[in-house]
Amino acid sequence: MRHHRYVWPTVVVPRLWVTVAVLMLAQAFAGAQSGAPPNPYHVVTNFFKLPDGRALGSTAAIDIDRDGRSVWVFERCGGPSQGLACAESALAPILEFDAAGTLVKSFGAGMFVSPHGIHVDRQGNVWVTDGNGKGAKGHQVFKFSPDGKLLMTLGKAGVAGDGPDTFNQPSDILVAPNGDVFVADGHGGMSNARIVKFSKDGTFIKTWGRKGSGSGEFDTPHNLAMDSAGRLFVADRGNSRIQIFDQDGRALTEWKQFGRPSGIYIDRHDVLYAADTQSDERTNPGFKRGIRIGSAKDGQVTAFVPDPDPDGTGEGVAADADGTIYGSLTGKQALKKYVKR
Repeated sequence: MRHHRYVWPTVVVPRLWVTVAVLMLAQAFAGAQSGAPPNPYHVVTNFFKLPDGRALGSTAAIDIDRDGRSVWVFERCGGPSQGLACAESALAPILEFDAAGTLVKSFGAGMFVSPHGIHVDRQGNVWVTDGNGKGAKGHQVFKFSPDGKLLMTLGKAGVAGDGPDTFNQPSDILVAPNGDVFVADGHGGMSNARIVKFSKDGTFIKTWGRKGSGSGEFDTPHNLAMDSAGRLFVADRGNSRIQIFDQDGRALTEWKQFGRPSGIYIDRHDVLYAADTQSDERTNPGFKRGIRIGSAKDGQVTAFVPDPDPDGTGEGVAADADGTIYGSLTGKQALKKYVKR
């Protein structure tokens, strides 16, 4: 049997059409990279209120309690981003604000060097990481009850290390539904670059990761989040990506469409919020600073809140059940609230 080969007809496309098509594709790609999705939010100024005489310090992290009524922040005792103000301060850096933005509770005075990560677990307990060391303080993880009672401490006070019972500039912490504890250990430079896993009673289970840009490697694992399927999301900031793992540390995938993330947050509907504080044409070409919003299920970016101030995007990000976003700023030493239009 003779097989007949079908010959596609030749179509002559004017060179101008080809040029226009190429330009349109290039513009679409550039728009997607720079955050072309719509911005459905506006900023509410001066929402958070502190007592007279109390200045808000640099704040790298923020979280919402599980009933959605309170906003928790871990600030640097009125000090700047690069300082160690809490080491000598009498101020309490763990702050709880109510739904009206009023400070209702504070604790943790005299315990920290450089406040960094904060996480509120499903029982309302407050977990924090002390991201630097000075003297006999720092490089630790703490668990508090909602009223400020110290329940657990991980790491050795003032000791930087990479063993099962030491950290070196831990950036964030997350508690899984079964109580397992994950610590993002490291903040660039000569610090660690790994994830450390503990049981709910603080027993070391395992660690994974090292400094690098390959799959399962990190360059400043700055923040953690978990979706409804139990996947662990790591804001691998220095590599301008989010890495996704199962809870045993197996790398599943990585996403670069959310920019250069300092903070990530996933709500109960698997909406992913990523705060990008560092992107520019030198460090992450094609992306702009701001908060990208999308799906933790498929990675699609659906909204972008641009940064109106080059130094004003929050490193920390969280959102309540209504989709209201809260951001904590490091350089500007402020908190922001973003409400849907």
